[in-house]
Amino acid sequence: MPYLTSAREISAIVAEYTNAKTLWIDTEVADYKSRNPRLSLIQVLDNPQDMSGDRVYLLDVLDQPNIIAEFIEEIMINSAIEKVFHNASYDIKLLGNKKAKNITCTLEMAKKIPYYLLPLPNYQLKTIATALCSFNNIDKQEQESAWGKRPLTEEQIEYAYLDCIYLAQIHLNLLGLQAQASPEPTTEDLISLSTRYSQLEQQWKLLNSEFEHLQERIKKAMQAQNISETSDYKLTSYERTTVKAAFTELARLAQTQGINLDFPITLTQKLQKDLGQNLDQLSVDIDKTTSWRLTPKTQASETEDE
Repeated sequence: MPYLTSAREISAIVAEYTNAKTLWIDTEVADYKSRNPRLSLIQVLDNPQDMSGDRVYLLDVLDQPNIIAEFIEEIMINSAIEKVFHNASYDIKLLGNKKAKNITCTLEMAKKIPYYLLPLPNYQLKTIATALCSFNNIDKQEQESAWGKRPLTEEQIEYAYLDCIYLAQIHLNLLGLQAQASPEPTTEDLISLSTRYSQLEQQWKLLNSEFEHLQERIKKAMQAQNISETSDYKLTSYERTTVKAAFTELARLAQTQGINLDFPITLTQKLQKDLGQNLDQLSVDIDKTTSWRLTPKTQASETEDE
């Protein structure tokens, strides 16, 4: 975990990184709760197989705006280099912001994985690293330490380089889950998929029925017992108001008051039927969309026989 503090050393490693295909990057920020946060460290890993930290470079950029600008110019806006962050929107605010290109965010990747493949209570780096990579002793205590003070403590330095290792391992595991969640449709085994779908469909019907029933019982019990909140649930009420008017009244008002009612109205199937041949007298815009519905053959046969 080389810790670089001089501008010359940092410039040299940044020059090396311009040849990288992918970089795993984290940052530590001083005064992050203030109006003027300052980049303290940029941690970079260029080899995801490195678990020792030898390839994690800690770039001390505190109050070195020229070095930060160089990193942004050479790395962040370089579209040929993939930059992997966790919660990238936070880091890139101080690293090029909207100018940054080819950014991968493991937080966003994790959110797109179906829940059954990645059942997590949250998407914090610690949570994902523990679940996916079996890193069970992650200590985030140093996250809020004084990153604006020098020298950094040994605990801060160790924390900084470990985050890059966690990040790279999370990224590799998420790529595997991503491939599992979105395989090539042309090579899918439809027989096994259909079998699993049928199994889950019956289970889902039973679970959904019980879920909805229990939900109603809980609501009724809380209302009857005058309880608005338990350790698990909060009961709230809301009212929805719908204002309706006869179209003839609305047209009359528009005519007398000069109200512009020149806007499109969606013609429902019933309204189209009521209009009948009069529909031909209207200038209409037709939008067509195609959607697909999966219907079990057994269910379709039963419906047809009825």
